Amino acid sequence: MKKILFLLVSLAISCNSFQKTVNEKPADEVSDIVPVTTYGESITENELKEHLYTYASDEFEGRETGEPGQKMAIAYLKAAYEKLGIPPAKSDGTYFQEVPLEISRLPIGKLSVKGKDYSIGEHVLTFGAANASFNEIVYVAYGIEDSSYSDYSNVSIEGKIVVLKAGEPKNTNGTYKISGTSEQSMWSNRSESLTKKIEIAVGKGAKGILYYDTDNFNRFKRRFETMKSNENDKMELVNTSAPEFFSLFIDKELAKAIHPSIDTDNTSIVLKEDLQLSFESSNVKISSENVAAFIKGTEKPDEYLVISSHLDHIGISENGEINNGADDDGSGTVALLEIAEAFKLASDAGNGPKRSILFLHVTGEEKGLLGSQYYTDVDPIFPLEKTVANLNIDMIGRIDPKRKGDRNYIYLIGSDKLSTELHNLSERINKKYANVELDYTYNDENDPNRFYYRSDHYNFAKNNIPIIFYFNGTHDDYHQPGDTPDKINYDLLQNRTRLIFYTAWEIANRDNKIIADKVTK
Repeated sequence: MKKILFLLVSLAISCNSFQKTVNEKPADEVSDIVPVTTYGESITENELKEHLYTYASDEFEGRETGEPGQKMAIAYLKAAYEKLGIPPAKSDGTYFQEVPLEISRLPIGKLSVKGKDYSIGEHVLTFGAANASFNEIVYVAYGIEDSSYSDYSNVSIEGKIVVLKAGEPKNTNGTYKISGTSEQSMWSNRSESLTKKIEIAVGKGAKGILYYDTDNFNRFKRRFETMKSNENDKMELVNTSAPEFFSLFIDKELAKAIHPSIDTDNTSIVLKEDLQLSFESSNVKISSENVAAFIKGTEKPDEYLVISSHLDHIGISENGEINNGADDDGSGTVALLEIAEAFKLASDAGNGPKRSILFLHVTGEEKGLLGSQYYTDVDPIFPLEKTVANLNIDMIGRIDPKRKGDRNYIYLIGSDKLSTELHNLSERINKKYANVELDYTYNDENDPNRFYYRSDHYNFAKNNIPIIFYFNGTHDDYHQPGDTPDKINYDLLQNRTRLIFYTAWEIANRDNKIIADKVTK
């Protein structure tokens, strides 16, 4: 009994001594009392490989957004999280966040004025839906408002449709009214003046403009015909709101039908004419989903760390070859699964995380960062103002052939863009646990590749959320059928994934949230 009592006393003294040491650590460093490396070492080459050989197999058909392969991908991720026992992030109990997408197509329809219909593509051009009726049209001549001249001085265009023409007014002696000389001003510049005239009309509350400019009409008609003959495959988020402003381009015949003296009359006037716009969207709707799993924080559940990767790739080439996307971004996807598993092991053992963690697999990255844009701009599952950081993983399984030096490296992009603290934390944690060479080549503001703007972290960064983008660089198999699982360096994938886990662990468990000290807006 005395021996037992002695051991208990000794243990108590030891614990008190250790507690003192912990309390003396910097406030921004997580205590080593939790065996974080035990959880980090659960991330292994074999498990990463096992996941990736399935996820980037031919069976998944390149995971094209909205295609059957993408549906297989999200089903795989859902099953993986269910097996791990990590619940969905959405309050309705589903892992899938619907992301409404559409492929842009030219609208169909007509403009009607003075009892005559003008079909799109012939006398009128527009590239988006436009449905509205007006009982008067405001003619504003050149649509100019300058310090010495205004076409708006005697008319109001609030809520109206406006007709205006290209160019700028002249005096009777042939000089230009704006410059007072024979020199044209910027109002005669085809592109610059168009933008400026639209801005003025919008600022004055117009619902839309009919722009009469033969040069621009012919230019846009060529674009229209090209799009008509070659189906545009641009994908974008569905815009469910009605257009706030219409821009339509009209030819000479339609312009004269609206105002017969349009070429010579430079006086603004309200035309008492009915006009109907009936242009319907013919965009093709696409069904796609983000996948979101979640571990709730134990102490700070209303603060969120988002770890992300994109689940899609570019699908099947025209020649039938499958673009497997093992590195892009199968590597990031399986890394995220393994990081989630490591956090779950810790959570099951009673070790946090203190903050909540969202494991976010986004769709439509290859189509323009659409899944992450939907999450940040339309339907964030958790408040952005409570999101402390985003760690984004996009291509971490290969080696950049252009790079010289240690193969055990990773490119870091953006760690210092918004937060000095995040950058320093990242450096310190790598040195403490991972010893991966951190390469900041593509973090340069003048990087011509502009990688900072080309993956899903950017949608978080533009919302002033500190980010780190983990990236191995491109290679000859980038967006090619050769991006297959057998070419992944699984030892590097393991090391890089562990680094990201340790960094996430620190962010999720530190006392204070990351400070964004470089926000400029």
